[in-house]
Amino acid sequence: MTITITAFEKSPDRGRGLARDMRVRWALEEVGEPYEVRLLSFKEMKEPAHLALHPFGQIPTYEEDDLALFESGSIVFHIAERHTGLLPDDANARARAITWMFAALSTVEPPIIDRATVRIQERDQIWYEQRLSMVDERIRQRLTELSNRLGSAEWLEEAFSAGDLMMISVLLRLKDSEILQDYRNLSAYVARGEARPAYKRAFEAQLAVFTTASAG
Repeated sequence: MTITITAFEKSPDRGRGLARDMRVRWALEEVGEPYEVRLLSFKEMKEPAHLALHPFGQIPTYEEDDLALFESGSIVFHIAERHTGLLPDDANARARAITWMFAALSTVEPPIIDRATVRIQERDQIWYEQRLSMVDERIRQRLTELSNRLGSAEWLEEAFSAGDLMMISVLLRLKDSEILQDYRNLSAYVARGEARPAYKRAFEAQLAVFTTASAG
């Protein structure tokens, strides 16, 4: 049975590759696995049919035969375990790659998401500048630590893995900010991820959805 994932019918990221279905698309492209996409409106995301797949009414979801998954990290991990190309064969290297997946989602991403929330929802508040400054400082601390660990290496470990896929997907949320630009090795790291053919295919597929929706 063909893999089916869900994605926004009209993505709030305006086709910039930031919606979380992008991570799943990229993983599937890396392992060469075909898939279909079911587009959902915001209304459909809160209806019983979708809530049966994702109890929090979000995207993406993943369906294959009798398996249904939600949460992009879990889905990417499942893909990486089922197919070659995203996790090393060596047990210790594999464990390290999985650890980087958790680090991306649990340690690096939260303050970055917080920054987006502050900029959208708190811009008119009197505490906005102070709050944003505090969040930016938290982000810089994490990026400094990550930058020190990456150093001049191409990837987080010896070869590209699901850990890099998740970390780059998180860092892309800062691509247009001065924060990421202050870390030359991390900016180059993100650019290497974007240059991968699998990433380009996934990005073009997600962008096409937004372009079509806008034209309609």
